[in-house]
Amino acid sequence: MPRRQGYALLIALVAGTAALAAAVAFAGPLLFSGSRPQSVTAPDPRSVARTPAAPAHSTGLWAATWAAAPVAGVTDSSDGSALHRRTIRNVVHTSIGGDAARITLSNVFGTRPLVVERATVSSRPVTFRGADRVTVAAGGQVVSDPVAVPVAADSDLVVTLRTPTAEGPVTLHGRSHQTSYVDTAWGTRRTEDWRYLTAVDVHTRTAAGTIAVIGDSLTAGTGSTLDTNSRWPDVLADRLHGRYGVANAGIAGNRILRDGSGVRAGARFDRDVLDIAGVQTVVIALGINDVQQSPQETDPRRIADALRSLTQRAHADGLRVVGATLMPYEGYRTWTPARDAVREQVNTLIRTGGIFDHVIDFDAAARDPHRPTRLHPAWDSGDHLHLNDAGYRLLGSLADLTELAPEQPGSDQL
Repeated sequence: MPRRQGYALLIALVAGTAALAAAVAFAGPLLFSGSRPQSVTAPDPRSVARTPAAPAHSTGLWAATWAAAPVAGVTDSSDGSALHRRTIRNVVHTSIGGDAARITLSNVFGTRPLVVERATVSSRPVTFRGADRVTVAAGGQVVSDPVAVPVAADSDLVVTLRTPTAEGPVTLHGRSHQTSYVDTAWGTRRTEDWRYLTAVDVHTRTAAGTIAVIGDSLTAGTGSTLDTNSRWPDVLADRLHGRYGVANAGIAGNRILRDGSGVRAGARFDRDVLDIAGVQTVVIALGINDVQQSPQETDPRRIADALRSLTQRAHADGLRVVGATLMPYEGYRTWTPARDAVREQVNTLIRTGGIFDHVIDFDAAARDPHRPTRLHPAWDSGDHLHLNDAGYRLLGSLADLTELAPEQPGSDQL
């Protein structure tokens, strides 16, 4: 089923069965395990390593089908006490399929332990070291046990988490451009935040691994239409036809050299990219916020050197790195000729400086040929910085698949 039709169907089903979903999430232990719930504390308070790609002789591998970078910790006071014993239904869109799944829960921005009483993937119960209940330490994350559940490629998946209290801060990825749900005693409310969930991995016998994309709002999909999966990494995933997963680690407002919206890319690179299950290739689309946000970076070589450092770290893990040029943004409120000159110099260094193994020239494709300092009007969302759905389709079509996955055929018929 096409992704956009599939999501429309999911909305109808989920909205029409909210009461049933809440009942399942709040059901007693016998519904899930036939015994009293067990509890486990995550063994490593800071991180739990994921299994990378399996050896070539194995019968399959674990690879990320979806990911979201944690952005911030917020006090979730909406609905007040109604958040007691809340159920969070994170709706995510897969890139590859498999015969089993596992999830990663993050409390990286929490200041107290996070308790998850119950977790499900497509209503199948998830355990953590054999227990139904898990406690994730402040600053930590935990990976679940595998759960035998079929996961289809290019489809919507519901990961449900039940938490006993409204204590926080809640680790989340906001502005997801996808509708999820929070069920409380007072009813169901919609949200565009993904709460606690940062990855879904699948066990696959058909995919060769995952491509991890790290970027800013242009990768996260700002300007795209809600619930249509129109971000350019989604378009790339469509072109790959399930042969590679695509994990989107874009954060709106993210920078390379400074913290801002989310931790700076250099500080989150291991967690959000190198630790992705099955990662084979890294795509880096960063730098425009260092140019245009205050305080602005005026030295293009500092930006280029930071990008080169990310590439070197990925190379140390044996990964291929593809990078993108910075698109024009004249007309946006922060644009000045001086800042645009920095952007152009960064692009020159990207094109000629040997920073990446391969370059995708977003700038050349998206600019107005009659005024190269502006986006082409056909791709402009209206604010002159972010793209519309057509613009993101353009970006997603640009990557040479032979460069992303050199051992695979180069056509879109992968």
